Amino acid sequence: MRSMGANRINKRWWSSLYTVLCAAAANWVTKMSKRKSSPVSDNTNKRVKPAVEEDVEDENVSNSDQEDPLPNRQVPCADEVVSAGIVESITLKNFMCHSHLGPFTFGSNVNFVVGNNGSGKSAVLTALIVALGGNAHATNRGLSLKGFVKEGESSADVSITLRNKGKDAYKPEVYGPAIIVDLRITREGLRTYKLRSKSGQLVSTKKEELLSILDNFNIQVNNPVSVLTQEMSKYFLHSKGEGDKYKFFMKATQLEQMREDFTYIKTTKHITEDKVGQHSECLKDLKRKYLEKEDRYKNLASFDEMQTKLEELQKQMAWALVIEMEKELEPMKEKLQSDRRSTEKYDEKVDEWKNKLEEAERKYRQIQEQLEGITQQSSEVTVHRCKANLRDLEKDKVQLSSRINDLKLSISQTTGVESQAKTERMEQIQAELENMRQKSATLGQQIDQYEHACSRAKEEQGKMRREQEVLQRSIDANRRNLQTMESSRSNRLRRFGEHMPALLNAIQEAHRRGQLKHKPRGPLGHLISLKDPELALSVEVCLKGQLQAFTCDNHEDERVLQGLMAKVFPTGRRPTIITSQFLPSVHDTRSRGVNHPEYPSVLQALEIEDPVVANCLIDQRGIESILLIKNRTEARRLMQGKNPPRNCNQAFSKEGDQIFNNRSYTAEQTRANYLSGDVEEEIRHLQREMENQKAQANRFQLQMKKLDEDVKQNDGLLRRTHIEQRTTKDKITKLELELTDLQNVEESQSEDLSPLEEDLQEIVTKISSKRAEYEEARTKTAELKASYEKAEQEYKQHKEQINTVAEDADPIKEELSKADQEVMKCKHHKKHYEEKRSAHLRNIQTLQVNLESKEQELQISVAKATEICPERLEVRRTARSLDSEINRLKVKITTQQEQQGDREEVVRQYNEALENYKNMAQQMKNLTSFIKSLSNVMNDRLQVYAELKKLLSARCKYYFDSMLAQRRYTGSMTFDHKNETLSISVQPGQGNKADLSDMRSLSGGERSFSTVCFVLSLWAITEAPFRCLDEFDVYMDMVNRRISMDMMLKVAAGQRFRQFIFLTPQSMSSLPESKNISILRLKDPDRGNNPERSQDEDQ
Repeated sequence: MRSMGANRINKRWWSSLYTVLCAAAANWVTKMSKRKSSPVSDNTNKRVKPAVEEDVEDENVSNSDQEDPLPNRQVPCADEVVSAGIVESITLKNFMCHSHLGPFTFGSNVNFVVGNNGSGKSAVLTALIVALGGNAHATNRGLSLKGFVKEGESSADVSITLRNKGKDAYKPEVYGPAIIVDLRITREGLRTYKLRSKSGQLVSTKKEELLSILDNFNIQVNNPVSVLTQEMSKYFLHSKGEGDKYKFFMKATQLEQMREDFTYIKTTKHITEDKVGQHSECLKDLKRKYLEKEDRYKNLASFDEMQTKLEELQKQMAWALVIEMEKELEPMKEKLQSDRRSTEKYDEKVDEWKNKLEEAERKYRQIQEQLEGITQQSSEVTVHRCKANLRDLEKDKVQLSSRINDLKLSISQTTGVESQAKTERMEQIQAELENMRQKSATLGQQIDQYEHACSRAKEEQGKMRREQEVLQRSIDANRRNLQTMESSRSNRLRRFGEHMPALLNAIQEAHRRGQLKHKPRGPLGHLISLKDPELALSVEVCLKGQLQAFTCDNHEDERVLQGLMAKVFPTGRRPTIITSQFLPSVHDTRSRGVNHPEYPSVLQALEIEDPVVANCLIDQRGIESILLIKNRTEARRLMQGKNPPRNCNQAFSKEGDQIFNNRSYTAEQTRANYLSGDVEEEIRHLQREMENQKAQANRFQLQMKKLDEDVKQNDGLLRRTHIEQRTTKDKITKLELELTDLQNVEESQSEDLSPLEEDLQEIVTKISSKRAEYEEARTKTAELKASYEKAEQEYKQHKEQINTVAEDADPIKEELSKADQEVMKCKHHKKHYEEKRSAHLRNIQTLQVNLESKEQELQISVAKATEICPERLEVRRTARSLDSEINRLKVKITTQQEQQGDREEVVRQYNEALENYKNMAQQMKNLTSFIKSLSNVMNDRLQVYAELKKLLSARCKYYFDSMLAQRRYTGSMTFDHKNETLSISVQPGQGNKADLSDMRSLSGGERSFSTVCFVLSLWAITEAPFRCLDEFDVYMDMVNRRISMDMMLKVAAGQRFRQFIFLTPQSMSSLPESKNISILRLKDPDRGNNPERSQDEDQ
């Protein structure tokens, strides 16, 4: 993984690459006659540095030492020297062998730190490197940070103040004009930062904030051009190898870092191409799955059409029932209206005979009054009248009795024939009923048989379907395992899930960004290996879900990991996360672990390099107390015997059987999926198992098809038998009703018999009344007979009168008799029509009740139909035909639904397959486009990289020649980029008087001067806010030291915006006085006491 510092540096290089190349090309065309300052970055938020730091006017470098060929620029005013990122002060406490150094205040331009060996010069430089993010190896003073803590102390502290002024200031509203970086190094080697503002307020403790600050100021403490230590100088500059100098040039110009990045990108590109090739096969499988799901989804269209048709038929059925009920009501309404009109005729007849009766009674009373008026004069007349009435009534009685007897005789003769016919019909009906009932019972038995056959077939279907689903799930699982195994040929991680590599990449990226305090471990099964491959199944059954689990150090890391899993695993089960503090060593399990001389424990059978993984499995599964015994019989004997192994709570056999002290369980799993070593054998086994399962699935299909045919045949027979049974029951009901009607029918009577009997009863009543009157009259006659004789004389006198009255009364009596008969006739007809009218009204009332009931049923049907279909439909088909079609359609829908499965599940599977295919296709498209774009960008940038390398080499040669000319030296710098060598040849004196020679032939001072020229030439083509050199002049003589010093001071004078820190054991008393030069003199070390700090600043 690339460091964050390297990535930040690359941003600057790539963003300024083309600008630098264009500016350099223009200057190279003009043969370096004139150099202008140009910005290297267009990013206003970053530090703006000049690509070409000085204006050079050199007409002839080799011929003139009067002109100044060194980099120069106009010196800004004092108030303008506010370059952000320079070191203002540094303080050390308990660092290396010093208890306290500083605070040292540095000037903004040239600073000399002078002092004898042991005074703390190198400690200051080392503290500067470490405090600004450098590693211990870069200081060449130790292998780890804990070596910088003074012996006997618990920690070391370093405090550095960086200037934060000007347009390049970093968050000036937060930090102010200066940024204080406090570093604490503990005895254990832990490094903590505190970033404070100018006022001392704590702003941040994150290293990311420090890296952002260093990136903003372009501080590169690991770059030897920015900070050159003694060891780095000896290794690169004073080395005799031409390859070492070339490495120094590449490292100083960061071309080495760029080359490493190119290599890394190229490797990433190859990995991406491999992934594209792997995903192409997955894409084909996803497309095949998607097309299968699409076919099933399209079949749902016909299912939807049937559903729509069913709903339409149900709507038509609802309104068809309404229409049929309305049709049934129409004749009832018409009959009711007709009967109501007929009621008027009955009323007219009743009124007519009522009037006739009243007229006849009036006439009868009138005649009777006339007769009484004639006969009221004589009681004898009354007696004769009573006798006459009796005779008439007796005569009427005889006539009526004779009439009644005749009618009864006629009725008896007629009823006998009808009764015989009725009896024969009843016997016939009972015989038919018996046959029908036997037939109905037979049909019921057939229905039970068919229903039992259908139920048995459907139960068999359900059983087969469940077995088929289990088989299909097994096939799908084996297919996924096969895909996982095939993909695991190139990447073993895929055994633990298709998304597992992506999850680990996401964890790696999150850890690189600092989102995780400790990198989670997982999947645990990937981090363990077996010593004995035969125990793969037993270990896998023992660990179960722990094989795919991850472990985190703390809950914050757990939440971050859960977020990463949610992105990588959008659906389905996610790996388990176990949170437990990470420890550097494995738990001591000697006291609680099982130790058997013949059989290993799970912990002993595994090779686990990471103690965190081992501790997790010990804590979660107790693998130190579980034995692995290959033979299950031996395992049962050992575990369930009298003396089971100490500290052993369970054991596993080679077949995966789990054995406890008092029970055992057989493993459901037959082969290892994650820990097996031979991938090809597992693939072949899965392929054979899938072939067997597919053959079994085909057999299931044939059996299911046969069962479907049996169910359809039995359903058809069952429906026909049901229809025949309903028809038989309807016939039985009709025959039973007919038999009941025959049994309840009464003997019919003549229409006139009832009135005659009533008239006879009335006559009998009148006879009784007249008999009473007759007896009363006889009594009265006897009483009056005594006076008869007395009145005989009077009688004789009136006899003629009586005879006359009798003659007058006879015709009146005849009329009275006729009137009485007329009255009786009218009464009879009136009563007849009143009864017919009453029966008619009862029929009307019954019809009205039936009509109201039908209308209520109609309203209920209309309400139900409105709920089903609010808009009324005009249906021409009958409800019976619609019901038949609905039943057929429901059977068809049910059959298709059983074949296709749940609709929502089909739609969900289709959408999921479509989404997976689209996502994979888009990923493939994006990856292909990325690879293509990356290839184009890499080709362009590699070309620019080669041009940049040539440009920087040319500039370095130019500045090197210019600086050698200060002592009238001549030299050459030869770059061999192909063999990665840099050859430097220098000749003191005039170039035309001596030949060039290798630097190894020069004296120590001359070689050191040449090295300084090489370093200064690298300074001219690189950027940094400050530069540090440690004992640059240690091998120089006085002349070369003076010349080198003059050159460096001249460079520093032309770059007031940049800080220079030189560490030297020399006194530097010969330096000229200048306000831009600061000298910090350190006291000689006092081995008995802590060294004190001293500082002199000479302006």
